[in-house]
Amino acid sequence: METNGQANGLKSRKKDNSDGKDNLWSAILEEVQNQGNTKLPSNKNVLVLGDNETGKTTLIAKLQGVEDPKKGSALEYAYIDVRDEYRDDHTRLSVWVLDGDPGHTNLLKFALNEDTFPHTLVIFTVAMTTPWGLLDQLQSWASMLGDHIDKLDLTPEQRLESKKAQTQKWQRYTEPGDELEPATSPMKRSSRNLADELAHYDDDDAPLPEAVLTTNLGLDIVVVVTKTDYMSTLEKEHDYRDEHFDFMQQWVRRFCLQYGAALFYTSAKEDKNCDLLYKYLTHRIYGLPFRTPALIVEKDAVLIPAGWDSMKKISILYENMQSCKPDDYYRDIIVQPATRKCKPTVYCINVVVCGQSGGLREAEVCAEDEQVFLQRQLAALQAGTPAPRADSPLRAAQRTAAQLDGTKISMGGGTPGNEGVLANFFNSLLYKKTGSPGGVAGVRAADASPAAAAAAARSDAAAELDRLTRAKRAPHPAPLDLNASDC
Repeated sequence: METNGQANGLKSRKKDNSDGKDNLWSAILEEVQNQGNTKLPSNKNVLVLGDNETGKTTLIAKLQGVEDPKKGSALEYAYIDVRDEYRDDHTRLSVWVLDGDPGHTNLLKFALNEDTFPHTLVIFTVAMTTPWGLLDQLQSWASMLGDHIDKLDLTPEQRLESKKAQTQKWQRYTEPGDELEPATSPMKRSSRNLADELAHYDDDDAPLPEAVLTTNLGLDIVVVVTKTDYMSTLEKEHDYRDEHFDFMQQWVRRFCLQYGAALFYTSAKEDKNCDLLYKYLTHRIYGLPFRTPALIVEKDAVLIPAGWDSMKKISILYENMQSCKPDDYYRDIIVQPATRKCKPTVYCINVVVCGQSGGLREAEVCAEDEQVFLQRQLAALQAGTPAPRADSPLRAAQRTAAQLDGTKISMGGGTPGNEGVLANFFNSLLYKKTGSPGGVAGVRAADASPAAAAAAARSDAAAELDRLTRAKRAPHPAPLDLNASDC
């Protein structure tokens, strides 16, 4: 009986072991099957906000891989192809680009509403070509977005859940490579460095660092500073120095802390950080890997993921500020260049006439200022007498040219080698006296019939030309000075 009991026990243990192995394999197969069925969602959206001329359309075209972007108006729609190489899956990421004109903000409801709110990431764009407006533009668009979100018909639970998700994303950020380290490893780095401070808190109750997410909109936000290749122009033409760029960067980074946003400095022209921005968007939206750490060395290619930055790290920039302080008013340090005031329109006509010496001279005739003209007309109307009519600029130019031309002709009539010699030559051909070589006897051009006069003129011209040809010893007449002739 004891032997039979031991045998039964051994059989039951073998059965349990086999059942355990089957359960283990079943769990593994089920997990692999679930992972294989995981598809990239197709309902994700990106909303791009920013002033006009900040490169919104060009930036999205760069992310799409399009060389020739086509700019639309009001509310543009595009999409970005996203591919997961690990799962061999792909989807389309919808992109909405709102026009920078404040009059189009009413169209925001089509891109961001109650249904799309949980699936939307927002990009704020500002351009380095207008550095004096960076902070004002960011604050203006963030305020507009906050007002729009407040008007959405979201339940209190939905708003709380979205804000809680943003807080957890910030707190759980780890630098690339640290995710393989144990949580208690001294080599593990965190943006918070609050391992000791958070020992008595749960993840949900942990306090945020200083100045972080003080304005939580419940959305993923990325701030993109475009056209950073213009920094070299700012240095050459506007005398910008490193401390100016550091001053701008620390203010933008403080804004990013306030809204829990990431920061990218990009240049589509020089292809800086555009590919990294694409990878970061797929990381935040689809959970795809992003293994690039924060980049703050190159001033025109800054990259700061959400969750990495802190006020302590920003304070490193203060050391380079000699002529300004971090809390100085932004526009007092980054000053907009003064624009030239428009002067009254003056229409000028340049008339080229021939001078007395045969050269060309440019005479400039300026029209009367329109305000002076109108005041003179008003005074004439009030006095009841017609105002003297002023010549138009073209008429005055013609009169000036005619005066100069008449003076030149009157002075140049008896000058050797001028057009007077040519006129006398042709007059002698037309009015040849009777009996001259080659002439027609008794016939004058003025008295003969038109046909006879024409024949006589042709005969006289031929004879005169033949005479000039035979006169080899006679001195050649002075060459005709075209510069001295009338234009």
